[in-house]
Amino acid sequence: MDKEYIKAKLLNLPHQPGSYQMKDKYGEIIYVGKAKDLHARVNQYFVGAHDFKTTRMVASIEDFDFIVTATEKEALVLEINLIKKYRPKYNIQFIDDSSYPYIKLTREKYPRLMIARDTRKDRKARYFGPFPDAAAARTTLKLLQGLYPFRRCTRLQDKVCLYYHMGQCLAPCVYDIEDSVYEEMTDAVTRFMNGDIRDIENGLKEKMYAASAELAFEKAQEYKEMLDSIHAVAGDRQNIEKDNRGSRDVFAWHAEKGYMAITGFLVRRGIILNKEFRLRPLYGDPHDEFISFLSQYYQDHPAARELVLPQGTDLDALAELIDMPLFQPQRGYKKKLIDMCVDNAKKQLELKFNTVERQSTVTDEAVRQLSDLAGRDMSRVELFDNSHISGSFTVASCVVYDDGQPNRKEYRLFKLHTANSDVDSMKEVVYRRYFRLLKEDGRMPDGILVDGGWTQIEAAKEILDSLGLSETIKIMGLVKDDHHNTNALMDTDGEVFDIDKNSGLFFLLTRMQDEVHRTAITYHRKLRAKAQTRSILDEIEGVGPKRKRLLLKAFRNFTGLKEASEEEIAGVVPQDVAHRVYQALHEEVHDTVLE
Repeated sequence: MDKEYIKAKLLNLPHQPGSYQMKDKYGEIIYVGKAKDLHARVNQYFVGAHDFKTTRMVASIEDFDFIVTATEKEALVLEINLIKKYRPKYNIQFIDDSSYPYIKLTREKYPRLMIARDTRKDRKARYFGPFPDAAAARTTLKLLQGLYPFRRCTRLQDKVCLYYHMGQCLAPCVYDIEDSVYEEMTDAVTRFMNGDIRDIENGLKEKMYAASAELAFEKAQEYKEMLDSIHAVAGDRQNIEKDNRGSRDVFAWHAEKGYMAITGFLVRRGIILNKEFRLRPLYGDPHDEFISFLSQYYQDHPAARELVLPQGTDLDALAELIDMPLFQPQRGYKKKLIDMCVDNAKKQLELKFNTVERQSTVTDEAVRQLSDLAGRDMSRVELFDNSHISGSFTVASCVVYDDGQPNRKEYRLFKLHTANSDVDSMKEVVYRRYFRLLKEDGRMPDGILVDGGWTQIEAAKEILDSLGLSETIKIMGLVKDDHHNTNALMDTDGEVFDIDKNSGLFFLLTRMQDEVHRTAITYHRKLRAKAQTRSILDEIEGVGPKRKRLLLKAFRNFTGLKEASEEEIAGVVPQDVAHRVYQALHEEVHDTVLE
């Protein structure tokens, strides 16, 4: 860090709201923050004492940028967008890949009921939930589909389907259905999902008794099973308040020893359906991080009827970003929910932060051990692996680890042209990887770990020598014992360094090795599966992936398509395409006799 340069830049920071971006020596953004006063906030990082984690982050800062905004709200929105774009390693990134299942009721002319996890794709639809797991969502969906005959097909067919004959679809593909019919069913589903089951329950009881009186016992049993399902769906929950129509989200946090825990209860109809929990290292102000979490969370999740937050939360910053009523209770039932959230956050933090702290410490020590063995800094390490079957579908993967953590956005996958040997594959992938980085002036790794010992080391070194990178990148090979387990490292001089199997370095190398192998195998299987699903349809002009799916869906499978007439095929795709499809499927194959 050039202290004089940083000091001069700090003096010229404006006393205005905005977002700041900390950068490392490679120019990569490692932390994004927002501030009411950029001058005061950014200066805090470079004066005074900090905890270990913040000190480590500050030591990595080589430069910073800032963007002035008109308001603090604009600064918050900008901060969230920059975090999502750059995913800085020191930011608390609360958005994850997990999502809860919802029951979705579309707002089409002929609505459909289905299970959905992504509530952002169709903002017009109604979503009911979330459900604690997929099984609960499927049980409820099956019940609703039995009660209300919404459309079941994605694309309207030209004839009624089995669901119509089962009484589970009104067949709008054939019959004209009044809009009021679907409106009534939509209202009924909404009432049911809000806990109003009395009308449905009474109606089913009447049908059950009537069927019994007519000696239609099988039909009566069906109604009884539906009643049992209703009681299971509506009753298998833990009521936590008298107001059983309460629908709210409750979030609170607790910070201690450099970590932050955030807990949330998703309360629907007075029932805690799910609990959100996040635990992350803390590098900024916990109040700001909490606001950032909530803003990110509700970009990907539907709003509840109200949001309950602890005292001290900056509601002004949230009010313009989150479209729902905000409450900070001081007493009563909602205050009890906040207390429960805080208590859960404290307990979870107490249980987990020791493990996280230990893992972080072990990983840091492992990177230090690797750097000591290499005789240079090994903060960024890249590993390669290839996969093939008898020389076909040969692929390679490159995984990247920064400070002992996988940096998945930097992973690269390669289709290889050489399939003669693993050594040839290693030469090709190393050349392609680093020739491109040279060409694009990309960030080079500190070191390469190759799997395969001396022969692979020689192959990688030959390529790096030809590119003039031997002095820039350290090469080391993973040496395995008789049981195919890594037990040592080898450098380009052939010197072997034994690794203690109880050390953090051993476990880090094992994780790295498993990750690069998993990535290569997954890519190989994907390409192989894609090739196996190719058919004669892929060779027909005018038939792309979309039309191929439409054809196979309309005729159920390839055999059904082959048995269809040209006119039937023309009902799915244009006439000229249908003609080519029919011709391709029915052209005769003649043997050619060479004289």
